[in-house]
Amino acid sequence: MATHQNGTSSTCIEEPIELQDVSSYLSRPEDAKIAGSRTSLSLSDTQNKDPVENLPSPTTQAAAKLEQWNHPRSNLYKTMASFWSFIVMGANDAAYGALIPYLQEYYHLSFIVISLVFLSPLVGYTASALLNNSIHLKYGQRGVALIAPTCHLIAYIVIAVHPPYPVLVVIFMLAGFGNGLADAAWNAWIGNMANPNEILGFLHAFYGLGAVLSPLIATTMITKGSKLPWYTFYYVMISLAAIELLTSSTAFWRSTGAVFRAENPRTSNTKDHRMKEALIRLPHARVTWLCALFLLGYVGIEVALGGWIVKFMLEVRDGGQFESGMTATGFWMGITVGRIVLGFVTPRLGEKRAIAIYLPLTMALELIFWLVPQFYVSAVAVSLQGFFLGPLFPAAIVAATKLLPRHLHVGAIGFAAAFGGSGAAIFPFAVGAIAEARGVQVLQPIILALLGVILGLWLALPRIHGKKE
Repeated sequence: MATHQNGTSSTCIEEPIELQDVSSYLSRPEDAKIAGSRTSLSLSDTQNKDPVENLPSPTTQAAAKLEQWNHPRSNLYKTMASFWSFIVMGANDAAYGALIPYLQEYYHLSFIVISLVFLSPLVGYTASALLNNSIHLKYGQRGVALIAPTCHLIAYIVIAVHPPYPVLVVIFMLAGFGNGLADAAWNAWIGNMANPNEILGFLHAFYGLGAVLSPLIATTMITKGSKLPWYTFYYVMISLAAIELLTSSTAFWRSTGAVFRAENPRTSNTKDHRMKEALIRLPHARVTWLCALFLLGYVGIEVALGGWIVKFMLEVRDGGQFESGMTATGFWMGITVGRIVLGFVTPRLGEKRAIAIYLPLTMALELIFWLVPQFYVSAVAVSLQGFFLGPLFPAAIVAATKLLPRHLHVGAIGFAAAFGGSGAAIFPFAVGAIAEARGVQVLQPIILALLGVILGLWLALPRIHGKKE
């Protein structure tokens, strides 16, 4: 249509307009999306394959796909159930440190033999790392919600009857399997939500809360009042695990295998080999293994410090029984507060930069802990170490969700979390084995060396941009 001006009047003259055939451009779904996009997008924008680069606004469709922790309503119940599950896991892991001196006395064992209670869960963690993806594909999150708490419940009932020590070592494998399975599942699920740093910070803060309460309750039961035997603490753990089974199974009952497969489809029509893709095929395998090794070292540091700090303070810093037990509480309290507070700081700094700051600060505090032979200085230093160690696990999970495609999240993150969880078995056992010959003071140089190793692994990760879809 053309418009001609003539004096004070205008005349519209219709002329034929030639329409170009664009059907060939709409033959593929991705081209249809480009054709339907805003006209202000340039050709170079549409050629960019990265959806995060193309859609930077938080109001775009990609961001809308992310689940909220409180929407739909069922997610609120699932999130609360996950939080409770992490309280149980934290209480489980932190109990070792508080109970080791009393287990050693009760069973008349050496350092290296008593350290088997740290090593035996490794079998459970390894099994959960290998089976996590298969359980999700077949039974969904409902399967995890039933199996993990049941493993906890059976293990704690057996421990509460204080069986012979070899039985104790074997039953801790079952507790390790439950921990590894729940750890992997709920980390992968929450790590893929909106605001993952903050929500994962709270998730792991509840782990820290369980770890704070566990040595506090155990130490108080054993050293104060009626001075109960060590195994009575596991009556408390039986109650926690029973509540976990009830809350998890109820919240995740509708999250079946069919639901999981529908929400996490493969991006191609080839046979479903997600674990092979995550662990063997580059570039995704590089991210998976770096995150897994980072978490292996991190969890090893966390549980070795929390597990041997009481023994260290008793023997090397000459502390009293109750005061030494409280240093473990201070360490786990530092982790809990760090995960909540720094969970809001980390996304503003960026995960890569934030952890590159937190780790050197932790190493400096470790040097103070090691080289200043004062009980109260050591107690404060280990609490501050916990504060800066706190956000490391959540940040690694968020980094993995940003560096890996969605269909690999449960497999890769689940493997990394469960593989990392085995650090709770390997390194505390190694400390105990070396302490048998050299004394428990070997804790400090081992922790410092591990901090240096995981800093190197973290810096080897690719640059972190946004979540991959």
